[in-house]
Amino acid sequence: MTVRIGITGPIGCGKSTVAGWLAELGAVVVDADAIARTVVEPGEPAHEAVIEAFGPAVRRSDGGLDRAALGRLVFRDPAALRRLEAIVHPAVRPRILAVLDAADAAGVPAVAIEAIKLVEGGLAALFDEVWLVTCDPAAQRARVIGRGANPVDADDRIRAQGDLAGRLGSVATRILDTSGSLEATRAAAAAAYARALAEDAPRSRA
Repeated sequence: MTVRIGITGPIGCGKSTVAGWLAELGAVVVDADAIARTVVEPGEPAHEAVIEAFGPAVRRSDGGLDRAALGRLVFRDPAALRRLEAIVHPAVRPRILAVLDAADAAGVPAVAIEAIKLVEGGLAALFDEVWLVTCDPAAQRARVIGRGANPVDADDRIRAQGDLAGRLGSVATRILDTSGSLEATRAAAAAAYARALAEDAPRSRA
């Protein structure tokens, strides 16, 4: 049986890095954020829904979505963020289900979905395990800025999530703290993956 692992956690704490290590270990890995970007491209129903909800200011001259403008809007307004998520999450879910079904059919050892809103998007119940990737606040902020965000935008994005790690702690099967060295974190991820395969693969999924 293919083991299903959901990877979530605050921005900047290393979800993509952990997911990349699992891919090297043989898991099929999918970034839900990449799917979310696809479902709001021109021609997709969610694209027009976003434009209708947020107005022409979030549409580029070529018809595409101005993600920077949309980000500045929703990460400073919790109500706007919830409105955006109500459009995007239902469009993402069937594509995630298709990935999980394809992984089962292919007989791969594990499939890992990286999603910052794994729980809020109603996806957590689809997985055998939920991994919460965390780090200390100073490392988180430095990493977000290191990706190219200016300090104000970085703070807005971090603040918009609130205490995400605290909220998800009770849901997580395993917690990986990436504040330490890369080598130690990678070893912890590999050990967690080995345990997941040993513990979850023998189970039958209802």
